Parts: sequence; C-alpha cells; structure tokens
Amino acid sequence: MSSTLITNARIVNEGREFVADLRIENDRIALIGDALAAKPGETVRDAQGAWLMPGMVDDQVHFRDPGLTHKGDLATESRAAVAGGITSFMDMPNTVPPTLNADVLEAKYANAAGRSAGNYGFYMGASNDNLEHIKVIDPLATPGVKVFMGASTGNMLVDDPEVLDGIFAAAPVPIITHCEDTPMIDAMMAKYQAEFGDALSAEQHPDIRCREACMKSTLLALELAKRHDARLHVLHISTADELALFERGPLIRADGTRKRITAETCVHFLHFDRADYATLGNFIKCNPAIKDESDRLAILRALADDVLDVLATDHAPHTLEEKQSPYAKAPSGLPLVQYALVSALERAHEGALTRAQVVQKFAHAPAQLFDVKDRGFIREGGYADLVLVESLPMTVKREDVLSKCGWSPFEGQSFHHRIASTWVNGELAWDGKSVVNATAGRRMEFAR
Repeated sequence: MSSTLITNARIVNEGREFVADLRIENDRIALIGDALAAKPGETVRDAQGAWLMPGMVDDQVHFRDPGLTHKGDLATESRAAVAGGITSFMDMPNTVPPTLNADVLEAKYANAAGRSAGNYGFYMGASNDNLEHIKVIDPLATPGVKVFMGASTGNMLVDDPEVLDGIFAAAPVPIITHCEDTPMIDAMMAKYQAEFGDALSAEQHPDIRCREACMKSTLLALELAKRHDARLHVLHISTADELALFERGPLIRADGTRKRITAETCVHFLHFDRADYATLGNFIKCNPAIKDESDRLAILRALADDVLDVLATDHAPHTLEEKQSPYAKAPSGLPLVQYALVSALERAHEGALTRAQVVQKFAHAPAQLFDVKDRGFIREGGYADLVLVESLPMTVKREDVLSKCGWSPFEGQSFHHRIASTWVNGELAWDGKSVVNATAGRRMEFAR
C-alpha cells in the first residue's frame, strides 16, 4: 500500500479553512486529523502552512483530441491542467469527428485511456440531426449534452427550433449551452466589416459578438428549460445583463434540492476587459467576447453572491500562427488551464472573493452539478485529488507554458500564488517544477 502524509496544511474545503494533517493511502484520502504520526516507509510532505485544496474540476475545456491535435491533445493539455491544480476536466464535443453518438463518445474515452495526467469526462454533442441519439444517452457515460446555440465548429450549431425543443424535452442528462445568437452576430460582423474594412481588429470583437446576442440566446435557453423543466447549465456568462436572469442562492438549497437552472463564468472574464484588446488583440479573442470593466466587476460580484454557480476555463488552444492572423481569420479561444487557479486566487488576494469561494465555484460546485463520484472535495474516503498552493509570487513566462500551443494570454502577469504540488488519484502528478506522473488520470464516474 502506498501512503503519503501531508502535515501542517491549511485545508480549504466546504466553506472552512483549518490547519490539519492528511493521509493518502493508495488513491484515497484515508484520514484527516491533528498531529498524525508518520508510518514506517510513509512519504511525508510538510506543507509548512500552505493551502491544501481539493483538485479543481474544470467542466469546460477543449483539448482538441481527436482531430485537431496540432493545437493541443489529451497528453499536453492534461499536463498543463495538473500543473495548474486542475485534476479533473470535462472536454467538449466539437472535435473531429464531433461527439454526436455513443460510439464516438466511447471511442473518445478509449483514446484517452492511459494518456491523461488528469481525470476526464467527455460531453455528448448536439446537432440538428442527432436528436434520437440524445434521447438514449447513458447518464453514466457523460456529464451532459452540449448544445451550441451560437456559432460552432462543423455540424454542431443547433438552430432548428423543433430540434431544440426536442432536446430540452427529452435529454436524460444536464443540458449545457453556449448562448449567442448567430444571425445577430453575422449582421454585426457585416456592419463592422463595411465600416472598418482591413482596419477591423479585435478591439471591435465585443461589439460584433455583442451583449444583445448573448441575452437573446440565453433567454431562449431559459424559456425552453422552464417549459420542459429541463436541467440547464449556461456556460461562460460574459455580460452583466444576463445576471438578472438567474436565481440567487447556493447550488444546493437548504432543503437539499438543487437549482434546476445554473450558470457559470470563466477565469478570463474575471481578469481581462475591453481595455486589454489594445495590447493583447487576438490573444484574448474568444467566444463569447470579453467585454467591459463593468461586466467584469458585476460578474465577480455575482460569483460572490451565488448568482453564478461555477467557475471554469473554456480552455481552447490555437497555434501562435493562427492567432497572429488578421482579426477576421484568427480563431477564438484561449489556453488557460495552467494559470487558471492562480488567476482566480488573485481575485481572493484582492478581496473580491474568498479562497473558500474559489474552491466552491471551481471544485465543489462542478462536482455537485454533474454528480461526479467521490471527487471535488477533501473528504475521508474520497479520491485523493489535491492541490497544494503556496503564497509565493510567480510570473508567467512563455518558456514555462506546457500547452502544445506554447503561449498564454497571462504572459508577463505576476500572481501572488503558485502551485506547489498536485496529486491525482493519490499519485503526485506535479511537484512544483515539472509533471512527474503524466498518466495518473482516470475516467470520471457519475453517481446518478
């Protein structure tokens, strides 16, 4: 039996911070207590007062595997994730081929086996012509079904009203939506191209992918969910306008019931705003767009006030060459997993959130929302997915980026925390300097 004892840790878990020791035996948390004595042959790690948190559970990544692996793959992006304290991730279906039926879904899981540093789950996707496959999804096979109610890759924009209604009526798993209205965006793009011509740049991106397009699509998703009493989770909220649409209060209510309609935002919406396009341009071009400072501040307040339930990354790497194309041709998406947690903890350092709130939104809530079995918390008997965070400054440098794309929108940014260690299923995966176990990840299970 392998055994590791972490001593003198400040554990951040379930709304509390407390000093304790923690023992890992094999892949599980065996014991949490005070002044635990080391066993013969046991590995001992003195945390020296660093924060010990559950590994983050990122419910929104695009690791590009299969089919787009020149941008990223399961091996490279999962390594970047564990280096950033993310021990479990849920990958989106817009790969090649798109994940539109059970056979492709299981092939994706088979492709990941033995290749991932972190634990993995894969979404089923929706299209205008796979409703019958959605109706028979195995709830134990996937966290949910992703519906692109805005522009997407390939055959994954769902814009047929009858199909949308059918998905919300019949999906046996949570429905996850990207909400932007494509016709409105197309009209704005034509308008701005006519006005700016070759001078069109990322500075116009938040106006082209405008707040009205977000609001219109989000309203449609909520109307469908309420009509069918569907379980809906709206991804990457980017505007202050949308916040009024969602219920305020904890994900799990006092009576033990769970919100039926939930929402999340992403780390880049907490960190960047419109002013950053002038220096970063396409490097912060993403969909939905990063918008105004007033949106950023409102989103932060909504996280603290339990209007927004989950914090994620929407990690979506593209090559430097692709990002350096002219605005209209440059793809949308940012590589984020490696520095997502330290970026979120920067908001705690500033006082906008607490460390416990970061852990709630980035670990506990996604695990609860998707019924992830035995992960997302520091509990005896649960899987030993853990991250040790030191209060030491660090600056993001391009040469340290582990994502295959080789760049980060955070380059040059200094943060007040660093990831000292990450354990996945009880195995040390990141030692603060390098990935030491690149295959510790397992297929996530869902307790439904």
